[in-house]
Amino acid sequence: MPHDRPDCATPLGLPSPVSLAALLALSLAVSGCMARGGPQTTGSLAAPGAATSQIDALGKRYEANPADRGAALAYAQALRVNEQNAQAVAVLEAAAIRAPKDPEILAAYGKALVDAGRFQQAEEVLSGAHSPERPDWRILSAQGAAADQQGAHDRAQRYYRTALKIVPDEPSVMSNLGLSYALTKRLADAETTLRKAARHPRADARVRQNLALVLGLQGKFAEAETVVKQDLPPADAAANVAYLKTMVSQPDRWKAMRGLDGKPARTAEVQ
Repeated sequence: MPHDRPDCATPLGLPSPVSLAALLALSLAVSGCMARGGPQTTGSLAAPGAATSQIDALGKRYEANPADRGAALAYAQALRVNEQNAQAVAVLEAAAIRAPKDPEILAAYGKALVDAGRFQQAEEVLSGAHSPERPDWRILSAQGAAADQQGAHDRAQRYYRTALKIVPDEPSVMSNLGLSYALTKRLADAETTLRKAARHPRADARVRQNLALVLGLQGKFAEAETVVKQDLPPADAAANVAYLKTMVSQPDRWKAMRGLDGKPARTAEVQ
């Protein structure tokens, strides 16, 4: 499935077989706003794939003066958009060493660490990007996504609920919360939460895709297809639901939702 807000990973329609855990983990948004061009802590790129010329220009600006905070943030953001996660981590790690108390740099660094699959470190870094006195709901949501990736779903859900105290009914946070419920087999709670998120005026295609995913996990394929058709042509919607139906039909689907170590499968893409 294509997604129109690039700070989120593709939940359905993946090109190769993945476990249900991966489908759910891929759906977790690292940022509360779920869009790199939206109201978050770093960057200004809105397109899900910066042009090579743009990345080259930002790279040259950064290389000319690595101590330039704005250049580091912009370059790292472009790298993240293009899934050059290791490079983004390296740029932001250097920036964090120079400015270990800069919340914007720490927030960007933490999200890049999640992209790179370094979830525990990401959660630790993100905790320094805001304070209990001045919590940032976007960072709380990112911390929740990192915790979910480690299998710490209770902790993740606490992060999401705290974020929702700051921004009640924020659809991106509710979407993450719903997916977290799904990872612990609380599918009824997941559906209720995602339905509420999908009804929000600011809910985007990504939230509806996640609702369709949870509906499919319960065998509600016709309704899932109806939801998906809001954003995709009928043929594409049917193909996506058929793919999900194949995943759900696995006899060990709940075992597949958790790795051998009891944690959800590592995500292949977290933007």
